[in-house]
Amino acid sequence: MRKFIATVLIVCFANQAFAWSRDGHAIVGLLAERQLRPAARVEVARLLAGEPDPTLAGVASWADNLRETEASGRSGPLHYVNFKGGDCRYVPVRDCPDGTCVIAAINQNFLVLSDTTRPDSERRDALKFLVHFVGDVHQPLHSTPRRDKGGGDFQVSYRGRGSNLHQAWDRLILERKQATPVDYATRLATQPALAPDATRLSDFPALDWALESCRMVRDGNVYPSSHV
Repeated sequence: MRKFIATVLIVCFANQAFAWSRDGHAIVGLLAERQLRPAARVEVARLLAGEPDPTLAGVASWADNLRETEASGRSGPLHYVNFKGGDCRYVPVRDCPDGTCVIAAINQNFLVLSDTTRPDSERRDALKFLVHFVGDVHQPLHSTPRRDKGGGDFQVSYRGRGSNLHQAWDRLILERKQATPVDYATRLATQPALAPDATRLSDFPALDWALESCRMVRDGNVYPSSHV
């Protein structure tokens, strides 16, 4: 079962998707499904039986739907982590109080999914959370050292349309391409695999993933040089 869980987690990020809207999360799910081993495929199918679309791609946006409909808003902070020190140094008590961040959410749902003594309903929800949160943590603006609501306060004009940087990363760039999630997944699946040291398995790789995204924001080209 450990091998199954690790496989699900790794394949969700090994070929990074480039947007994280509904279609972007579906792309992550499609890539995961392509790489599942037979035993993992059977277990995923068993856990997701009864879902409207019983595939990883089909449930990949479930966590977003839950966030939008729940009255408490409790799950909202589980989709991201803010490195409040302004750098990429993780201090749990500061950056993830009471376990309310994407790093802790991935770790907790990993434990639930890997515990075969738990009810299938709990493990099913954990799988749906994991497929989504592993996609989220690889969106650099979900793991940021900047104090601008993950790019939400960084206003941009994209192809003549006013928006913010987070929305541009999440969906606007992907929507412009006018390709289906299957098209994107097929294209991405043909790309060279990441170096082995970049995809090595560990029990709890969520922090490594978040730090990688944070460094992309700090050192890379996530933010444009202008607002246009």
